[in-house]
Amino acid sequence: MSEEILVNVAPTETRAALVENGMLQEVYIERTQRKGFVGNIYFGKVVRVLPGMQAAFVEIGLERAGFIHAADIAPLDEDGMEDRKAEVADIRLLVREGQSLVVQVTKDPIGTKGARLTTHLSVSARYLVYMPYTRHIGISTRIEDEQERERLKLLVQQAVTDYQPEYSGGFIVRTVAEGVSEDELRADIPFLFKLWADLDAAIGKADKPMVIHEDLPLFMRTLRDLVKPHIEKVRIDSREAYGKMSGFAQLYAPEIHDRIEHYPGERPLFDLYGVEDEIQKALEIKVQLKSGGYLIIEQTEAMSTIDVNTGAFVGHRNLEETIFKTNLEAATAIARQLRLRNLGGMIIIDFIDMRDPEHRRQVLRTLEKMMERDHAKTSITGVSELGLVEMTRKRTRESLWQVMCEPCPVCGGRGTLKSSETVCYEVFREILREARTYDNEKFLVLASQTVIDRLLDEESANVADLEEFIGRTVQFQVESIYSQEQYDIIPV
Repeated sequence: MSEEILVNVAPTETRAALVENGMLQEVYIERTQRKGFVGNIYFGKVVRVLPGMQAAFVEIGLERAGFIHAADIAPLDEDGMEDRKAEVADIRLLVREGQSLVVQVTKDPIGTKGARLTTHLSVSARYLVYMPYTRHIGISTRIEDEQERERLKLLVQQAVTDYQPEYSGGFIVRTVAEGVSEDELRADIPFLFKLWADLDAAIGKADKPMVIHEDLPLFMRTLRDLVKPHIEKVRIDSREAYGKMSGFAQLYAPEIHDRIEHYPGERPLFDLYGVEDEIQKALEIKVQLKSGGYLIIEQTEAMSTIDVNTGAFVGHRNLEETIFKTNLEAATAIARQLRLRNLGGMIIIDFIDMRDPEHRRQVLRTLEKMMERDHAKTSITGVSELGLVEMTRKRTRESLWQVMCEPCPVCGGRGTLKSSETVCYEVFREILREARTYDNEKFLVLASQTVIDRLLDEESANVADLEEFIGRTVQFQVESIYSQEQYDIIPV
């Protein structure tokens, strides 16, 4: 499998795309006016404690206060380290209103919700994550080989011993560390200790809600978080950003330095690889399958739903074969769409009903296998008798829809409009209501072209009956700026 990372840098936004075998799998967008906050560390102040929710709101200097749950507040032992054996205490025993609190963002603000916070602080390098308030040493669960896990753990334990007692704290070994040498692993440690020492000094000087530490910009994070050993190339279209990436790689990831390329071509990089077209398709509700079937993907605040349909696909043998093949193809497509659209939270997948238990098992296995490539943590249930699969996908940032789109001002995000017939009948009711209130000679109805056309055509007989009933004249005027649902009735 060939994998490449493409980075497009512009003054207004930076975009990174992960491409596998020529197909876009993931896209990351960071806009200058609206950067993500995950990983940032803030000096905050508790503004409200919610005992019923076992949570608190913390002012950190953003538009909305952040939210922290009691489970995300680390009790400290007498040495100032996280007490991992301590039970989660009542929120009122952990924080109080007006208290200063150093927190880190674990989830970006999404919709009307503020950022999700934690006091379990950490800072990241290429292979290691440093946790200054814990003594724990952990290994990424995505490194499955037990011998490799043990090797990495022993290397980190020895390295930490060499630096003590000057420094303390714990580490998590990241997935990209699999197979790296001892020297490469150790190189991260002094960098992380120096970074934390600077942050700790800044925390000591803070006296109001403010940012203490901001994570790397997107084009640099791609090297730290996305580049794996099997990534063949990293192409970036900005010479300035390329220079920074190259310098970063020389210092912290020399093994990938030769894989970073500057793209100087006149044709836009994302156009060259078809990424722009794929991003536009990912904003659509309908996803066409090669077999002729299709998916309908809809996102709400509560959950996302995916409906699988056979469409024009007809199997060569029978209906059950058609359904099985469509569901198999859909399972592969769904895994890609979840990554591409970055859908998170609760996800309900409505596969076409399958009678054969073996077919259900194979479809579920295909979905699970394809989701193994996902960077986000997922949990999948079995296929029910109705063909439904419930799953969760960890949500740490906004979905592609939330980043690039906004609710329709005409329909209010419903995706539908009241029919012109419905609006006409609302107009009739409103005229009757106002006729009882006002003693006027006539009414002027202001509405959209489609509604006025219907009032003067299909509903003309009803308008005449209404005029006779209220004893007054009704006149109509088109307002071009009105949507189909908007109207005004003016007593004249």
